[in-house]
Amino acid sequence: MTFYRTTRLMLSGVAFLSLAGSAFALDGQDLLKKINAAYTLQGGTIVADGVDVDGTTVTLKAASFKPNSGAALAIGDITLTGVEEDEDGGYYVEEAAFPDVNTTNDGATLTVTDLALGGISIPADPKGEGLDAMLLYESAHSGPLKVVKDGAELFSLGGGDVNLTLREDESGFDFDGAFKSLKADLSKVADPQSKEAIDKLALQHVNGDINMKGAWDLTPGTVDISEFAFDFSNIGKLNLAFKISGYTMPFVKSLQEAAKQAEANQNKEEAQQALGLSMLGLLQQLSFEGAQIRFDDASITKRALDYAGSQQNMSGKQMADTLKAMAPIMLSQLNIPELQNALAAAVSTFLDDPKSLTVNAAPAKPVPFPMIMGAAMGAPNTLPQVLGVKVSAND
Repeated sequence: MTFYRTTRLMLSGVAFLSLAGSAFALDGQDLLKKINAAYTLQGGTIVADGVDVDGTTVTLKAASFKPNSGAALAIGDITLTGVEEDEDGGYYVEEAAFPDVNTTNDGATLTVTDLALGGISIPADPKGEGLDAMLLYESAHSGPLKVVKDGAELFSLGGGDVNLTLREDESGFDFDGAFKSLKADLSKVADPQSKEAIDKLALQHVNGDINMKGAWDLTPGTVDISEFAFDFSNIGKLNLAFKISGYTMPFVKSLQEAAKQAEANQNKEEAQQALGLSMLGLLQQLSFEGAQIRFDDASITKRALDYAGSQQNMSGKQMADTLKAMAPIMLSQLNIPELQNALAAAVSTFLDDPKSLTVNAAPAKPVPFPMIMGAAMGAPNTLPQVLGVKVSAND
């Protein structure tokens, strides 16, 4: 299997022109059956009133998504274009286009346009091993999204894209995502106390972007999210990053199987208990390799200090000085002298000149999740040392 199928598409075109098309007609029902065989492991099935085939285009008529538990969600016609069947019985779909969304609930109307998945690989046997047994896509796209109530636009998103790239040696994936021009109108909040805070913090109109970047190395099961950033104008940028290992293909299969067994159990309380035990067992396979939380200020801290100070009849600077004085006393209760001193120093530096605040966890070697849970339950004050936690400001 590969995501780079130019040669295959060329050869398929030659074959189509030189051989009788009827002899190689796509089996739309088989395609839907294999989509569901793979997708049921991930939470549900797709039901369609009919399946129309026209050359390499397959249309799932009046489709709906039925989760493994709960009510079905109507979708509409799903159009699959550039469909080809692999030699092993799987399928490749160049693009799956979904109908626009237009739904109203509690007076708020949600609209989403231009929804599509690209480069979809559908396995012949989802119970097999390796990448050939996974339902994968190369790209996901959404056009503008809006939430409108009483004629006012409360929330909108300019569009979103997610890309998944398989490495040429099939050793892993690189992925990225971007959700652009996110806007929220908070100016019409009715609660007086909330409205006052929003006005003082200048958050009447929030806008920004969300970006993500990472990689998954299959053999060691290393998932490295290097960027998961929320970047908002006149507020700041919050970036979350983490790295774990042990998230292998067998681990994914085990997760899916545990979820499937839980869904099949009619006794939901018993199912949840069994699923919880399964999750605890599976977590023993994972190890923590690192994480970072970083906030880069874009003026929100000063406004927050001014607002908090006004509630106590003091200035923003006086509030900052008060917090600096209180920080060491409050942190002393953690009983971790080395970290609490560094944290107090970082907070003091940041409040004096708000630029950035970073919490970094970098253990000398990967820490198994059971060790982390054991430390959290038995001696929580040792966690910073176990995880190699450091705190800094304005770096």
